[in-house]
Amino acid sequence: MSRVCELTGKAVLTGNNVSHANNKTKRRFLPNLCQVTLISDALNQRYRLRVSAAALRTVEHRGGLDAFLLKASENELSMRARLLRRQIAKKTAEAAAA
Repeated sequence: MSRVCELTGKAVLTGNNVSHANNKTKRRFLPNLCQVTLISDALNQRYRLRVSAAALRTVEHRGGLDAFLLKASENELSMRARLLRRQIAKKTAEAAAA
């Protein structure tokens, strides 16, 4: 399983540990990923996603999973989140038309 946030695309970064003697060794900066269950209001379903803590705060700030996905660009979302975004957009368009 890759260490990538399904909503924001935040992934592992690389850098150096720098000692007091200025020795440099490679290291990895891992994202703070959490396995969370988010509820879609439009689809009335729960979805289990692997999301970074920062993305979870952003989802809450924007007003839920539906609002976050509709505002996010498709190229930063995972394939699963893209599918979910399309379903939500379709459902909200149907509700607006009715």
